[in-house]
Amino acid sequence: MKILITGGCGFIGSNLIRILNNNGFKEICVVDDLSKGELSYIEGSIISEFYQRDIRDYNELSVCFQGVDIVIHLAAYGSVVESIDEPQQNFDINTAGTLNILRQSIANNVTKVIFASTGGALIGNADPPVSESSVPRPISPYGASKLACEGYCCAFSHSYNVDITSLRFANVVGPTSYHKKGAVTAFLKAVINKNPIEIYGDGTATRDFLHVDDLCNGILLALKSKKHGYSVYHLASGQQTSVIELASEVIKVTGGKHQEIIYHKKRVGEVEKNFATYDLAKTELGFKPKYSLQDAILDTYGSFLQWKK
Repeated sequence: MKILITGGCGFIGSNLIRILNNNGFKEICVVDDLSKGELSYIEGSIISEFYQRDIRDYNELSVCFQGVDIVIHLAAYGSVVESIDEPQQNFDINTAGTLNILRQSIANNVTKVIFASTGGALIGNADPPVSESSVPRPISPYGASKLACEGYCCAFSHSYNVDITSLRFANVVGPTSYHKKGAVTAFLKAVINKNPIEIYGDGTATRDFLHVDDLCNGILLALKSKKHGYSVYHLASGQQTSVIELASEVIKVTGGKHQEIIYHKKRVGEVEKNFATYDLAKTELGFKPKYSLQDAILDTYGSFLQWKK
């Protein structure tokens, strides 16, 4: 079985390759434009091919799909705030790029596509916990792009008789995320560099944080699933954590007892309250997270200290 991973040199991709290798998958083709990820993230991993390609170029991608059985599409423009500043670039990478991946998958007889979607940004402001039956009303271009991608995934599955699964990720935390812009990364960098922790809003906004290994094990379960057609699952912890609780946990894990916290105006496009139930993924895939938020922060902190060296 040959697996193609787009964005394979990024945070989730590099951890996923490790999990796949540990589960006996060795024939892995990686596609990444290296605008965010780094080849150093996958050093020591077993892959069969690496292509430095931009998913916005359909013709450039054709060589990457030869002999591929399964595609795991992780490559994306992943920032809510940046999507508001650059909505066209967000659309070009996320929506048009995903359409290219789907077209190449059909052209090359790929049997299964797994698409990395999102929970909070796609659903928008809804009463948590959200689930697969929640009505999506995105409030940022990033969320809108992921909803559009899910629409194309559903349409391609039905139009071309290919198995496609959209996995709605929670806020993922773990090693090799130093280049990311999420709250955990920002808070840990602030502590390490002896800067104030900056919170946008009053700190009561909530998120659902998931250890990257739990997420990657969820992707592995979706890869092994025999379910046909189009499917959507939330991969989440099922627990909500406020931003101020997250800051407190970071301070506790790192020992930064006198850490300063400063507050800024809430940013446009960011969801106020969010966490998801993973009941459907548990029932149909056997998904169940096992790592705590403290585990996730501790593992991330350790990797950041190594990165600084």
